[in-house]
Amino acid sequence: MSESSLDQLYKPHLQTLMRRTEQSLAASGFDALVVHAGAPPTQFLDDQDYPYKVNPHFKAWVPIVDNPRCILVIKPGSRPKVLFHAPSDYWHKPATLPQAPWTAEVDLIALEEPSKATGHWAHLGRVAFIGADAVTTGTDPASINPPDLLTRLHYDRAVKTGYELECMRRASELGARGHRAALAAFRSGASEYEAHMRYLIASAQREEETPYNNLVAYNENAAVLHYRHLERAPLEAPRSFLIDAGAQYHGYASDITRTYAAFPGRFADLVDAVDTAQQALCDEIVAGRDYREVHLSAHRALGDAMQRVGLTKLPGQAALESGVTSVFFPHGIGHLLGLQVHDVGGVMADTSGHERQRPEGHPYLRLTRMLEPGVVVTVEPGIYLIDSLLAAAHADSRRAHIDWDVVDELKPFGGIRIEDNVVATAARPENMTRDAFARVD
Repeated sequence: MSESSLDQLYKPHLQTLMRRTEQSLAASGFDALVVHAGAPPTQFLDDQDYPYKVNPHFKAWVPIVDNPRCILVIKPGSRPKVLFHAPSDYWHKPATLPQAPWTAEVDLIALEEPSKATGHWAHLGRVAFIGADAVTTGTDPASINPPDLLTRLHYDRAVKTGYELECMRRASELGARGHRAALAAFRSGASEYEAHMRYLIASAQREEETPYNNLVAYNENAAVLHYRHLERAPLEAPRSFLIDAGAQYHGYASDITRTYAAFPGRFADLVDAVDTAQQALCDEIVAGRDYREVHLSAHRALGDAMQRVGLTKLPGQAALESGVTSVFFPHGIGHLLGLQVHDVGGVMADTSGHERQRPEGHPYLRLTRMLEPGVVVTVEPGIYLIDSLLAAAHADSRRAHIDWDVVDELKPFGGIRIEDNVVATAARPENMTRDAFARVD
């Protein structure tokens, strides 16, 4: 899709946001909404700021992700007003008013001093304020980040507009380019750090622009679910490579994980088995499907895969019921994805904030909702050899259902995770990740 085609999707996107916001404001007792983009905190005992991360409620409306202290004013029946922070500053490159086509749909106003912005909402009635910096002198505390309003906005955010879906497709393609570059680095003998850097170059991102810290793990490091350390030295004996890394486009995220074996053998067979199971699970992302059932389906599929390669001794359903699968697959099958990597509203049942309970024994599942057309989720089954979980299983009845010689054989490889970003539809799901890799390849 061309840039002009994406621009054409922006106006209906804005109309959808306005309709949702108008309904949520009315239900919450507010007349208007002010959203602060946010500002980076300053480091302790220093004059340098931490990296800036824009408020997701702000970037949902306008693709301004790199200019802090902007303010958005929403009044139902009026055009969105964007107060664009443009200070007089000779220390930094001054921000200039955007000229992109989307600016034709909003009132864009240069704002030199944010403290003087209050006149833009002083006569709009009861105003709600959203953002970490949304504290205004004299403002009713009940109007600052009001829970009822946030709950309604968060619930609606799960269903993406056409504009949002296209931004996420582009984020997926950037991520796929980075993944291909990182894999080439691994195969050439590069270190974790070097693979990470090649990812950033290929995906055209700085570290602070990625939606989350990249996870680039070789060998045993792949057993750490949120591994953040990057070894600088190349490995003498590379066995496995797990990379969990995403990208952003106009503030929308991709979240992609792949695992590779350095040579044939039981671990490579297990990677293939997880990949096959993962693709079957992606086919379950259809409207009307309970995502909790997708999670349980993942446990059954992984249980079958582990039994086939000799790691465990029970078929999938029995392995799930006995708790064996949770030894090797301790996290949820996925989460909502969009403006944030772990997007909000994952366990909500309705706009009032009632929750849909997680399955018993699965406390880390981030998403329990019924799937609807336009909802984007991750599907990320994994199998890991984690010392603490293995020790707990060895100390109880699960010990008899695990082949410990195979555990010892596989531990030097760390673990496996394969993750795609999938759009729920009324028919066949759209796998943004596989489509992006196909385009890149």
